[in-house]
Amino acid sequence: MNAALCLEIKALIVEACDKDCDPASITDDELLFGPEAPLQLDSLDALQVSMAIKKKYGLRLPDSKETRRILSSVANLAEHLDAWLARRA
Repeated sequence: MNAALCLEIKALIVEACDKDCDPASITDDELLFGPEAPLQLDSLDALQVSMAIKKKYGLRLPDSKETRRILSSVANLAEHLDAWLARRA
């Protein structure tokens, strides 16, 4: 997995969701959404992250079950984004 991309995504999430934490403190596999998740992101945060991804990388994430899986963790998002960027190259 691309460690630099994961760190970029963590910083993007912290900024987009206006969280007061160090991006490096977010683990790649931790859940991002829900009351049991350390960051406790919600549906509005999902929209913010999705818009930030679109703005920074050009990747549009449609509202779907697949998008919920992609946004569930930094690792899933990095894997999807990395594959998408590779297809565009």
